[in-house]
Parts: sequence; structure tokens; C-alpha cells
Amino acid sequence: MFERIAELAIRRSRLVLVVAAVVVALMGAVGAGAFGKLVDGGYSDPGSESSKAETAIDDKFGGETNLVLLVSAGEGRADTPGAERAGRALTADLKKEKHLENVMSYWDTGNPGLRSKDGGEAMVAAHVKGGDSASRDNAKEILDKYTGKREGGLDIRATGSTVVGQELGTQSGVDLVVAEAIAIPLTLLLLLFVFGSAVAALLPLAIAVIAIAGSLAELSLLGGVTSISITATNLTTALGLGLAIDYALLMVSRFREQLDAGAEVPDAVRHTVATAGRTVAFSAATVAIALAALAVFPMYFLRSFAYAGVGVVVIASVGTLFVMPALLNALGHRVNSGRMPWAKRKRAAASAARKPLWGRLAGTVMRRPALTALPVLAVLLVAASPLLGINFGTADERVLPEDAESRQVSELLRTNFDGDDNSAIHVVFSQSVGTSPLDAYAKGLSGLKGVVRVESSTGTYVEGTSKPAGPAGAALARPDAQRVNVVSSLTPKSEEAESLVKAVRAAEPPAGTAPLVGGTDADLVDSKDSISSNLPLAATLVALTTFILLFLFTGSVVHPLRALVLNGISLSAALGVVTWMFQDGHLAGVFGFTPQPMDTSMTVLMFCIAFGLSMDYEVFVTSRIKELHDQGESTGRAVVNGLGHTGGIITAAAAVLSVSFFAFGTAKISFMMMFGLGTGLAILLDAVAVRGILLPAAMRLLGRSAWYAPPFLRKFHARFGLSEGGPAPAPSPSAEPAAGTSQEKDSAGV
Repeated sequence: MFERIAELAIRRSRLVLVVAAVVVALMGAVGAGAFGKLVDGGYSDPGSESSKAETAIDDKFGGETNLVLLVSAGEGRADTPGAERAGRALTADLKKEKHLENVMSYWDTGNPGLRSKDGGEAMVAAHVKGGDSASRDNAKEILDKYTGKREGGLDIRATGSTVVGQELGTQSGVDLVVAEAIAIPLTLLLLLFVFGSAVAALLPLAIAVIAIAGSLAELSLLGGVTSISITATNLTTALGLGLAIDYALLMVSRFREQLDAGAEVPDAVRHTVATAGRTVAFSAATVAIALAALAVFPMYFLRSFAYAGVGVVVIASVGTLFVMPALLNALGHRVNSGRMPWAKRKRAAASAARKPLWGRLAGTVMRRPALTALPVLAVLLVAASPLLGINFGTADERVLPEDAESRQVSELLRTNFDGDDNSAIHVVFSQSVGTSPLDAYAKGLSGLKGVVRVESSTGTYVEGTSKPAGPAGAALARPDAQRVNVVSSLTPKSEEAESLVKAVRAAEPPAGTAPLVGGTDADLVDSKDSISSNLPLAATLVALTTFILLFLFTGSVVHPLRALVLNGISLSAALGVVTWMFQDGHLAGVFGFTPQPMDTSMTVLMFCIAFGLSMDYEVFVTSRIKELHDQGESTGRAVVNGLGHTGGIITAAAAVLSVSFFAFGTAKISFMMMFGLGTGLAILLDAVAVRGILLPAAMRLLGRSAWYAPPFLRKFHARFGLSEGGPAPAPSPSAEPAAGTSQEKDSAGV
């Protein structure tokens, strides 16, 4: 297959480039409509109890509260005649809004829980109609109309899930623009530095355009038939550019190596496709597998990254395999045009050196594997140690900067009011419930630890005592349904709040009923359960398929195990560092975030992306080592020369790719900052610590056993394995002479 691709690029390079340009134009036209089809949200498991409770409340009661207006009476009190008149007028106006349902306020219900402890502020609670994206658009219309100063001396500010989501969306857009404004210029400068010529530096951008345009077209088509998170576009941009750089750097480096060795342009293209092209195909398969594992999770936020990630990987690899060889054939020696001055000095210095830097480092490590690897391993394990105390949560207003209005209002609700109705636990019965059983059930819930009050159609309960429900209670009853609100004083999404959810679910319901328990804290409990229950399947799929692919590539059962262990160590270290920062609060003052439990979805996403990119570099190195080993070099020499050839490529690719992720360290949304810093750190740790030190040390300790496979698997690989092939390479002036058989040199070591 690779031979045919090479011949196509050589004989029909102009045709390939013309077809590619037309396809990119078509994909761009389709992809332009993606942003109108993608949606926000998708963090909840649609099959969970909390999601079913939300659906039942939407169907029976018009929806949960997702908008809270904090109304300040200025210097007076909320129950003065003037404030009361203005408050009632505000409530009446809100009830007329077509986008609002279930509007309740202190002034029309008299519920003391809706008035602040000092009496100077009151709440108006409502449900904004529509799905995640539509409700936020509708909320913006309401906020533009009602927030700020109003007649009667009222000052209105807003919070609630719709407002938090709206501010998250706005801030995400700002953060993305800032990150790209930093990453793109730095990436271009790094490309010039790494490639050393202006023409070569533009080649990754061509592949990036193909990958990003194709992925957006894919998301646009999928967005018409299923829910796709708009956040997936961020991954498309960052990963598309990063993989384009990785793959282009590998292809261009091999092509230049062949030209420098005296090969003709067609022969250089053939050898580049047969070797580097094959590596790109395997690398893309490993990255795609890691990202495809996200599809096993029921939240469409994570599934969206599976669709976007697999799409961008496949399209980037196809573009690299078909378009890049055609570009290289068309350019020929002009690929080095516009050479930078430092590139000439670098080439002269490299030719004077017997081995490249990474080859010399590998040789040092393999002579003293324990002395060099153990300190690095110890540092990585210490960095991973915070994972022993990791806790998980979901995003709320605390991920926003401190000056965000919805966050400030939410904090005021928690401190100035007796319980926050916005974060109440909702219990819904999809059938009628008798007055006496409902009274006993609500009274029992009011005695649970942390509960401030329980609201139902039969009354308001505080520590087992009750008083009439008033007008608010009527909204909690339907002929075929009942609803109970459990309001607590606990910090939302804390361990205590999660325990309260479990206690409410464990409470004995009225006979013959099966209530559903929902709310923000219940959603957190269910999301954690959903991810934890699906995580073993996802991890097994990633490990098993990665093992199979690496076995087919290397013919060894040891290489896949070694790769999985080393990648696990480096990823654990990166996750440990971000846990130390974002959960435990270290450096919070420097980066300006609020410490809180690790965001469950973003942590899983970061792990899958970082794992895939780690395997990307694993394939880069292993492919060259195996190629040299198959040519007769000992394991030791193959590792030294393999890292000598690929170490600089991997380091350069990691440096450029990490810039795209580190740029998100400027984000004001804390989970985006965590994702960017954590992924960038994981990439650098893998490229330097694992590929530069732990891999050669492991190969030295394993020796010839690194290539071990049981006899029946060796036969299987001989028949079905995918080994390097293609034309013989042109002689390289930097290659070390090989003498004797690989078995003789394996016994001699390095």
C-alpha cells in the first residue's frame, strides 16, 4: 500500500495537490456551518437518576430553577412598602415573559428562605425554557432587560446554571482568542527554528488546514444528527495543528535525510513514505484508539471529543500520507529554500559531531541505566503522589474568575441566606402521594444533617417541625405528581453535600412510590458514578488495542508492556502535578484560580489526549529502533542510533505542540487552565524523561528479551505483522557501521 501511495505522489503529484485543494475547499464550506449546529453542556449522564429527575420536573412542573435574581433593596429592607411594591411589580413582569416558567419570589410567596438574613435582599427564582444553548440565549435576553438598577430603588444581579453557562461560554471564547494569539506566533517562530527553512516550515500548516477543515466538516455533519459539544472545536484546532507538526516533521526530516545522503528525489519520496509514512499510520492509529475510548462514556461532552479527536487524527494522517509526499516530490531540493542562518550553523555542527545529542544521551543511559534512570523515576513518582488524595467534582461558578457576576452572586446566596434554593436537592414523584405519607417523608428529610428546610405541598419543614406551605407549596403539587425541595446549608458539590444526596436517596419513601432525586449535587454523584463505572472499560479498550497494535508493529509482547508502563508513569506524574496545583491549591495565587476538586470530565479528557500523544512519540522512536534492529544492529546500537535520529524530532515536535496547550495557561476558566497546563506538561515529560532516559534504560535492562514473543505469536506476526518495508535507505553519513549479526551485537551490548 505504501509503495502505491509513493508512486501516486511521484507520478501524479500535481493531480494529488489539485484534488486536495478542491476537497479542502468543499470541507471548509461544509465545516463553516458547524458552529451553528454545536451546543453547550453535555456533562450529565442522560440515563442517570438525576437526569431522569430533571426530565420529570421539566414534564410535570415546568423545569428546575436555573435562574436566580438577587434583588437588593438598597439601604432599606426588602419588605418595606416601596420595595415590596417594586418587588411585586418585578415578579409580575417576569411571569409575563414567554421564556420563563415557575417564577417565584419572596414578595409573592412570603417564603423567608427567599429573603437574606439581614432583610436587605431577596430572591426571585425561575426556570428559563429551552435546552442548554437555547436557555442561555433566552437568559441573556432576560438579563439584558431586567438586571441593573430599576424603579423603586431595586438593584438586580443574576446567577443560576444558565447564567453561569452563559458566562462560561463568553469567557471560553475570550480565553481561546488569547491562547491562539499567543500560541500561533510562537508556533510559527518555533517552526522556523525547528525546520530551519521558510518553505519547510509552511508544510505543517498545509496539513493543519486539511485536518482542521476536515474535522469541522465532520462535526458539522454529526451535529445535524446528534448532540456535539461546541468545546470540541478547541480540540480540533489544537490537536490538528499539533499532529500536523508531528507528522510533517517526521516526514520532512526523513526526506531531507535521504537527500543529504545523495538519494534522488523520487527515491527519497519512496523511502520516506515506506518508513516515516508507515510510522505516521501506526502513530495515528494509537492516538485515535486512545481518543475513541471517550465514546464509551454516556456524556455527550466526552463523546464529542471522541468524534472530534478521531476525526482530526484520521484526516491529519491521510493528509500527511497523500498530500505531503506530493508536496515533497514537487518541491524536491527546494524544500530547503529560505534556509535560516542558524540552520546552516546547526547543520555544520551536527556533521562535525560523531553522534547527535540524543544519541550520546542514550549511550550514557545505557552504560549506566540504574544511575541515570532511578533518580528520574523517583522524581516522577513523587510528582504522581498527590493522586493518592485526589477528589473529583464537576464545574460550577467557582471555575470562573472572581470578578464574574454569577460567581459573586452565588457566593452571596450561600453566605447571606438560610440555604440556597439554587443548589437544592429535588425529589420528584411521578404519581400522586397522600398528604399524610408525604408529610411524614418530608418531616424525616428535614432531620438529616445539614438540611435547613424541606419544602413540599404539605408545608415547610425545619428539623421535624412544620408550618403551612403557603403559595409556594401549590407549585409543588400536580394531580399526577409531587415535588419536594431539600435546601441545605452545605457547600455545593462538597463531600458533605454528596453524602446528603445519598442520605436522601436512602430515606424510606412513601409506600408504593419510587421517587427520583436530582439537583446539582445529585448530578455530581451520578456523573462520578457514571465515569467510574465506564472507566475500566475505556482503560481496557485502550490498553488492549494499543498492545495489539504495538505487537503487530514490533513483533514483541515486551515492547507494548514496556510502553504502557512508561506512559502510565509519565501521565501519573503530570496528573499528580495538576492535582497538587488545582485541587490542593499550590500556586493558586500565581495563576489566579480557586482550588476545588478535579473536574471529572476534563481529567478523563486530559488523560486520553496525553496518552494518545505519548503513544505517538512511542511509535516514532520504536519504529526507528526496529528499523535499525531489522537491518542487523544490536539492540544497544539500534536504541542509540534510533534516538540519535528521532530524539531531536520528538523534542522539537513536543516543544511546538506543548506551546499550543501551555497557551491555555492564560485562561481565566480554571478547568481550561488545568487542561492546558496538564497536557503540555505531560507532553514534555514524555518527550524528555521517558523517551530520553527511561526508554533507553529499560531497553538496556531488557536486552534481547525486549523483542521476545512466544513461538505461536512469532508465527502470527510473520504472517500478519506490519513491519517496515520499502526500498533500502540511501547510506547515511552519520550512521554507524554495522558488523556481525544482531545476536552477536546484542550480546556485546552498546
